[in-house]
Amino acid sequence: MRDEIAAALQAAKAGDDKRRIGTLRLITATLRDRDEAQRASGRPCLGDPEIADMLARMIAQRECAAQRLAAAGDLAEADGEKAEIAVIAEFLPRSVSPGELERVCREAVTETGSKGLRDVGRCMNALKARYHDQINLTQASSLVRGLLR
Repeated sequence: MRDEIAAALQAAKAGDDKRRIGTLRLITATLRDRDEAQRASGRPCLGDPEIADMLARMIAQRECAAQRLAAAGDLAEADGEKAEIAVIAEFLPRSVSPGELERVCREAVTETGSKGLRDVGRCMNALKARYHDQINLTQASSLVRGLLR
C-alpha cells in the first residue's frame, strides 16, 4: 500500500491537480507520523491492515466535515472534502457488496462446519482472516447468526 501511495504522489506531481497532490501529501505525512509513533513505542511500522484502518478514519473525518460544511451552506468546501474522500478511497481494498456478503457468509458457515449459534465466533474469525478490510463485520455477524438459526 505504501508503494501505491508513493507512486500516486509522484504521478500527481507530474500532473497539475493540486487537491490530489495535497491529499496524497497529507496521507504520506499521516503515515510517517504514525510510523514514528510506532517506532517510539518499540513496535514495527504500520502494515497494510493498519494503513487501511488509518485511511478509513481519514475518510470518516472528511465525511463528517463535508456534512457540517454542507449544513452550513459552504457547498464548495463540502465538494472539496468529497474530492479528498475519492482520492483516499482509491487505496482502500474493494468492499464486498451486500450480495457477495451473503455468499461469503454462507461459505464461511460451510467451510467451518458450523451448525449452531455457538459457532458464530468460528465463522466470524474465518471471515476476518479472509476479508479483513473488505466487509462490514456487524452486517456479517447478523447474516451468520441468521444462517445458523
